Amino acid sequence: MSSKKSKLREIYEVESKHGHFFTGGTVQWTKDGTTLLCQCDGIINVLDISKGVVTSSIGKPDQEEVEDTIYSFALSEDNDKLVSSHKSGLLKLWSWKDGKVEKSWKSVHKGHVVSLAFNKMDNMVVSGGTDAGVRLWDIIRHTCVCSLRGAQGVINIVKFHPSEEVPLVFASGDDSVIRGWDVSTGKLEVVLSGHYSRVTAIVFHSNNKHIVSCGRDKVIILWHFQKQKAIKTLPAYEGLEGMVLLSTSFSLPGYESPFEDGKFVATAGEKGIIRVWNMTEGREVYAQQNSLVSNAQAGGFSITDLLYCVARNSFGVVTADQNIIFHNIETFECEKQLVGFTDEILDIVFVGEGNSHLAVATNSIDIKLYDVAEMGCQLLKGHTDLVLALATTQSNPNILLSCGKDNSVRLWMMDKDNVMEMVSVGTRHTASVGSVAISNLTTSFFLSVSEDTCIKLWSLPKNLQKASSEDLVVTNTQIAHEKDINCVCVSPNDKIAATGSQDRTAKLWCTESLALLGVLRGHKRGVWCVRFNSVDRVLLSTSADCTVKIWSLDDLSCLKTLEGHEASVLRAEFITRGSQILSAGADGLLKLWVIKTSECVGTFDEHEGKIWTMAVQNDGKGLITGDSDSMLVKWKDVTKERRMEKLKQEEQLLLQEQELSNLLHSEQLLSALKLALTFDRPLTVLRIIQSVMQRGGSGLADTIKELNNEQKEKLLKCAVSWNTNSKNSQPAQLVLSSLLDDLSTGRLKPTDFSAVLEGVIPYTERHFKRLTKLSQDLYFLQYTLSCMNIHSEKSTNATERTLKGETSMKST
Repeated sequence: MSSKKSKLREIYEVESKHGHFFTGGTVQWTKDGTTLLCQCDGIINVLDISKGVVTSSIGKPDQEEVEDTIYSFALSEDNDKLVSSHKSGLLKLWSWKDGKVEKSWKSVHKGHVVSLAFNKMDNMVVSGGTDAGVRLWDIIRHTCVCSLRGAQGVINIVKFHPSEEVPLVFASGDDSVIRGWDVSTGKLEVVLSGHYSRVTAIVFHSNNKHIVSCGRDKVIILWHFQKQKAIKTLPAYEGLEGMVLLSTSFSLPGYESPFEDGKFVATAGEKGIIRVWNMTEGREVYAQQNSLVSNAQAGGFSITDLLYCVARNSFGVVTADQNIIFHNIETFECEKQLVGFTDEILDIVFVGEGNSHLAVATNSIDIKLYDVAEMGCQLLKGHTDLVLALATTQSNPNILLSCGKDNSVRLWMMDKDNVMEMVSVGTRHTASVGSVAISNLTTSFFLSVSEDTCIKLWSLPKNLQKASSEDLVVTNTQIAHEKDINCVCVSPNDKIAATGSQDRTAKLWCTESLALLGVLRGHKRGVWCVRFNSVDRVLLSTSADCTVKIWSLDDLSCLKTLEGHEASVLRAEFITRGSQILSAGADGLLKLWVIKTSECVGTFDEHEGKIWTMAVQNDGKGLITGDSDSMLVKWKDVTKERRMEKLKQEEQLLLQEQELSNLLHSEQLLSALKLALTFDRPLTVLRIIQSVMQRGGSGLADTIKELNNEQKEKLLKCAVSWNTNSKNSQPAQLVLSSLLDDLSTGRLKPTDFSAVLEGVIPYTERHFKRLTKLSQDLYFLQYTLSCMNIHSEKSTNATERTLKGETSMKST
C-alpha cells in the first residue's frame, strides 16, 4: 500500500515562466550580446537571450507603490547605468543590474520625454520631448545644464557625437531637419536639411566628419556635417526605420573578401529585409534573401528597429508584431527568434523526439514552434485566420496537425534539422474547426470537429516527407451534436473516439465508421475537454459547470465527479498510469487529483488568467500550461525531492532533540538555551528560563547577557508570546526587564519593534491590574486577620485593648 502511494505525484513546482517581454517601444542590446532591455507595458524587462527568460524588471511597482509608466530609456556606454523618462514627468537614473534607482529629478519638459541618450563619458544625458524641447542634463548633479533651442515638433532622435573631439549633440524632430548644438555653449552649430519626412536613424562615421541619416522619405543621405551639406543621396525605395554603422572589417555571404575602409551601413524598413550600403560609392552591396519578416509582408508586418552587436557579429531585427530575430552577419541565417508578445494562448502540444519542441497556438494566424531548451521560436505560416487547436501523436512525434477559423486543417512535418514545413491542407468544413485528434497506434487517420456540428474522419497521406499540392481526403462525415463541438480525442487502441460539445453532452464514436456508440449525459453546461485513460476503460470530461466527471465505457455511467474548481474546467489529463488527473480551469488554478480517493492533493496557483491548455510530457514528470495572459509556465514534479527533504528534516529533528535533551540532563542551561532558540522551540526555552529562575540570584540576567543579538531577538519574541498567558507572565516580564537595557540603548533593534510593543503593552497592563487587585486583596485579608486576633485576646483593661487595637490598625 505504501509503495503504491509513494508512486503518486503530490507536488509540482514552477521551473520557469515565459510571458510577454516586449510590447513595443525601445529595445537596446548590451555590448556583450547576452542581454536585451525591452519596453513592456510601462516597465523595462531584462531578457537573457540564451535562455529566452526575463531575469529582472526595471520600474515594476511594489504593492504599495503607484505605477509610473516608462515612456523611453537609454543605456550608458559602459552598460552600467540606465536613464528612463516617466509619466510623472521624472527622469530616473538606474543601476539596472540591481534594479535600484540612484537618482530622480524633474524633466522640466512641458510634455512627455520620448528620446534619451548618454554621452561618451556617461556624465551627461540629452532629452527630447513632445514640446520640441532638447535639454542637457548633468547626471552627477541631476541639474539642467542648458536648453537647446531651434528644433520643431516631437523630438524623436537625440544623439551625442561619439568622439570627444566633437562636442556636439544632434537631434531631429517632426520638421525632418537634423540640428547640432555645441555641448559647452548650447549654441546651434549645425543644420542639415534634406529629408522630406521623419528622420528615423542617425549614425556617425569614425572620421568625425560624416553623418549618415535615413528616414521615411525612402532615402539615405551621407552628410559632411562640418560643411553642412549632403555628399550623396541614395534612393532606398522603401521607408526606413532602422540603420546601424558596420565595423571597419566584415564579410557578407556570397563575397570572398571582407569589406574594409568604407562607410558601410545596414538598413531595414517596411519591406522587411536588411540591406547593406556602401556610402562612399553610393550603391547597395547586399540585400537579404528569404527574410522571415518579408514572408509576413502580406499581413502588414515590417521591421521597426535594427540592432547590431559587434561582440556577437549579429543583427537584431525588431518587427512590428513584437518579434526579435537574430541573424549572423556572415551567413545571414536566423540564429534565434524570440516572440515578444504572444497574446492569448489557446493550445500547446509537445513535438519532436524526446519532447524537444513545443508548438503553441495563440491568438494569431501563425503557429509558434519553440525549442524547449532555449525557447527560440520558429513561426509556422500557412493559416489565413486564427489557429485554434493543435494535435500530435506518439506513433510519430514529428507530425503536427493544426486547425483554425479559416475552416481548414493543415498537416505539418518536422525534418532532421528541426525545421517544420506544411505537408498538406484539408478544407472540407463549413465553419471554424475547433479541435483535431490523430490516431495513436498508426499515422493513417485523424478526426476533426467544427462549429458546423460535424465530425469528420480524414485519411493521412502515405508519404509525409514531401509537401503535396493535393488536399487531405475526408472518408466519413457525421452530424455529431446539436451545438458547437469543442473537443475530440481518440482512444489508446484507436477503436473509439470521444467528442464534447456545448450541448452539455459527450459522445462515443466508432473510428472506422463514425457510428454512434453512446451518449454521456450529466454535465449541466458545455463540455470543454474529453480524454481516454490509457489503462482502464474510463473517460474523463471537463465542463463549464466547474466539475470533472469520470465515465465508464462499459455501461456509460458516471463513476466519479470531482469538484473543487471555482470556474469552468477547460482542460484535464490523466497521469501516473491513469491513477491521477491534472485539471486546469478558468480560475487560473492547476489541480492534482487522486482518482481512487477523489481527493485533490495539490492546488497550484501561478497563472493570473484562464488556463486554456496544458501539455504533459510522456514520462509525466513535467508539463507546460498556457493562459489567456500570454504566459507559458513550465512545471516539474518535485514529489520525490520533497519527500527526501522531509525525511532529512525528520532525521535532523531527532538529532536536535537528542542533543538538547543531553544538555538539559547535564544542566548546561546556557548551551541548552542557545540551542533551543536556534531550533525555535518556545516551550523548551520557557522551561529553561524557569530552571534558571529557580537557581535565584542574578542567574537569569547573566545568562541573557551571554546571548548574541539574534538570540536575544528570538528570546524577545518568545517572551512576547509567553506574556499572553497569565501563568507564564512572570518569566516573560523578567526576560523583558533584562532585555530593556539593550532595547533602550539601541544595542538590540528588533526588525518589527512596533509589533513587539503592540503585543507587549496591552497584556502587561492587564497583568499589572491583576497583580494590583491581588495585592489589595492580600492587604485586606491581613487587616481582617489582625482584627480577629485583637478581639480574641482576653484583656481586662478596655482602654489598653482599644489602644492596642488602634496601634495594630495603624501598623497595618
